[in-house]
Amino acid sequence: MNAPIAQRTIRSVCPHDCPSVCALDVDILADGSVGRVRGAKDDPYTAGVICEKVARYAERIHHPERLTHPMRRIGPKGAGQWQTISWDEALDEIAARFLEVEKTHGAEAVWPYFYAGTMGHVQRDGIERLRAVRGYSHQYDTICVGLAWPGYIAGTGLLGGVNPEQMAEADCVVIWGTNAVHTQVNVMTHAMKARKTRGAKVVVIDIYRNATMEQADMGLVLRPGTDGALAAATMHVLLRDGLADRAYMEKFTDFSAEFEAHLATRTPEWASAITGLSVSEIEAFAHLVGETKRTFFRLGYGFSRQRNGATAVHAALSIPAMTGAWQYRGGGAFHSNSGTWGLDKSRLEGTHLQKGTPRLLDMSEIGPILTGDAKALQGGGPVHAMIVQNTNPATVAPEQQLVRQGLMREDLFLVVHEQFMTETAELADIVLPATMFLEHNDYYTRGGHTRVLYGPAVVEAPGEARSNHDVINAIALRLGSDDPSFHASDRDVVADTFARSNYPPLEEVEKTGFIDRERPDDAARFAKGFGWPDGRYRFAPNWSDVAERKGYRWVCDPADMPRFADHWAINEAADAVHPFKLATSPARAFLNSSFNQTPGSIRREGEPSVFIHPEDAARLGIEDGDHVTLGNMRGSVDLTARIHDGLQTGVLIAEGLHRNKAHRGGQGINMLTSATPSPPFGGAPFHDAAVWIRKANYEK
Repeated sequence: MNAPIAQRTIRSVCPHDCPSVCALDVDILADGSVGRVRGAKDDPYTAGVICEKVARYAERIHHPERLTHPMRRIGPKGAGQWQTISWDEALDEIAARFLEVEKTHGAEAVWPYFYAGTMGHVQRDGIERLRAVRGYSHQYDTICVGLAWPGYIAGTGLLGGVNPEQMAEADCVVIWGTNAVHTQVNVMTHAMKARKTRGAKVVVIDIYRNATMEQADMGLVLRPGTDGALAAATMHVLLRDGLADRAYMEKFTDFSAEFEAHLATRTPEWASAITGLSVSEIEAFAHLVGETKRTFFRLGYGFSRQRNGATAVHAALSIPAMTGAWQYRGGGAFHSNSGTWGLDKSRLEGTHLQKGTPRLLDMSEIGPILTGDAKALQGGGPVHAMIVQNTNPATVAPEQQLVRQGLMREDLFLVVHEQFMTETAELADIVLPATMFLEHNDYYTRGGHTRVLYGPAVVEAPGEARSNHDVINAIALRLGSDDPSFHASDRDVVADTFARSNYPPLEEVEKTGFIDRERPDDAARFAKGFGWPDGRYRFAPNWSDVAERKGYRWVCDPADMPRFADHWAINEAADAVHPFKLATSPARAFLNSSFNQTPGSIRREGEPSVFIHPEDAARLGIEDGDHVTLGNMRGSVDLTARIHDGLQTGVLIAEGLHRNKAHRGGQGINMLTSATPSPPFGGAPFHDAAVWIRKANYEK
C-alpha cells in the first residue's frame, strides 16, 4: 500500500530525552494528521537518520489510548474508577486543594515534580514559575545527570567539548558507557563515517555485548562499576610506555609527580582483577589510544549510573588529557554541551517571583520522601500535594515499592498531567490530558550537539488536551498569582527567552528552525586553557569547586573523595545472598517509559527479560525462556531469562522500562534499584544493584 501523500512537510524537532535531539521533517496529511516522520537531511548532525521509535511517531500521537479529557478519581487510589469533568472543575479543585495544603501545612508541603518527558524548555521548565511564585518545595535534579555532569566538570571546568561531528574526522572513536544504537543513533552515523573514510578504529566499552559493540573493532566488556580501574590502568600504560604527551600535560594540566606515583600502582594486572578484562585487552586499548593522536572519546551516561559514577567519568575523561588528544581535530572528548547555551531563562522559570528559600528535595528520593524519611525530607514536614508533569515516577524512579506506597497515601493530593494513563496517573486524584510536541510551541537545546532548535505547533491536539505551559499558567492564576508571565503564550515565552539571551529574533529562527551555538574550535578543545581559573585540566579534582560552581549539595564527607583520577570501590557489593550485579540498561524501542504504550515498540521489545551468562544459567538450572525472579532487600521482579554470552559471569542485564503490568508480578525493574544518593552530590545508581536470581513459580 502506498503511503498517504503529504499536503505539506514541516520542520520540527524530536522532544525526547536523547542527546541527539534530532531535527525532523514531518509530513502533515490533508486531514491534518501526522504522516511520515524523517530525520532532516540538511541538519549536519541528524544527517537524515533517526531512531526507529521516533520514525513511528504517527502511531504515538494518534494512539487511541491518549488522554483527551480531565478526570477525577471517584474510587480507591489505583482502582481505575474515574469521572470525566470539565477543565474549570479540575482547575478549581486543584487550586482549592493546593490553597488548603498551603494554609494547613505551609507552602513547602506542595512539591511540583517533573523531568524530561519533553526536552522543550517552555513546556518542561515552566513548572518552576509556579514553584517560585508560591514558595513550594524545590526539586534537586539528580535522576539523570547528577553523577555524570560533576565528573566531567571536575576535569575540564566546563560542561562542553569538541563538536561531535568531528568524530567523522577521527582515526579512533571510543564510545564509552553508552549503547548509542539504542540511545543516540547519530553517534554511530559519524563514527561509521570515520571508519569508512579514514579507516578509523571504533572502540566500544560497556558491560555487555550490545548492538553498539556488535559494530566495534574493539569491544571491551567489563564488570559494572569498574570503568575507573580501566581508565587508571590505561594511564599507567601510557606513562610506562612513553605514550603520554608530557609536553601537553606540562602546559595544560595539573600533572604531578604524586599523580604519576599514584598511577604506578594501577597496573594492568591490578585492573584485570577488578574489571574482569585480560591484561592484554587493557594493554591493547592503551596502546591504540596512545598511538592514535586523533582519538575522540564519546562519553555516555550509562557508566555514570553507579555509586562511583562521578569519579569513573572523571577518570575516563582524564585519558585524552594525558595523550593530548584535545590538540587535534578529530580528537578530544565530548559528553554534553549543556554548559554552553548562554540562555537567560529567568522569566520562563520565574526567578523574579521566588518567595523565600524553600527546601530542596531530591527527585531520586521521591519514595523515601513520600513515605516520611526525615533525612530525605530535609528536616521538614511531609509532602501533602503534588503536580507531576513530564515524568512517570511510579515506573522510572528507584525503590519503586516506596514510590508506590507514597503515591497511594490518602493524605497526598496528586495531580498528574499526562499524555497516557501511566502508572503514576493511575494513582492520581486528578488526571489532566497533555499535548505532544507537534501540538504546542517550544525550543530545544541539544546536549549532544551544538544547535538550539525550534519546534512550532502544527497540528490540533486531540479532545481537550492542553499544554504544560497553559496548565501551569491556569493553576497560578487561580491561586491568585497575576504576574504577566502567567498570561503569556508559549510562543511569547520562546521569543522573550531568545531576546533575553541575545539570540536572533524568533521570526528569524523560524525560517531555518535552529540557532547554531557552536563555539570556536579552539575554545571547544580548550586550546587556550581549560575552564578552571588556572586553565589546567585537573587530574586531582577539587570537588568543592565543582559544588560551588554548579550549586551542588554534598551527600558525603568531601574528605572521602579520592584525591586523583581513580577507581573508587564504594558500589553495592555482591554477597552470598545477592551474588549477582544487575544493570537496567536502555532498550532500543523504549525511552525510559515513553513509547512503552505504542504497538511497534511493544512488538520490538517483547516481554520483559534479563540477560544471564550461560555458565551462570547452567549452574542455576535456568534455560533460555525460563521465567525467573530477581530480588534483593528492596523487592522482587519477574522476568524471562535470555542466555547471553556477551557479559561477564555474575552480571545480569535487564533492558528497558516495560510497563509494570507487563511483568507477571506487576512490579517493574526499578523495584530493585536504590534511591540512596550517590556521592559526591547525589544521583540515582540505576545500574548498581546486587540481586539474587532463581527460577520463578510460573509455567513457561
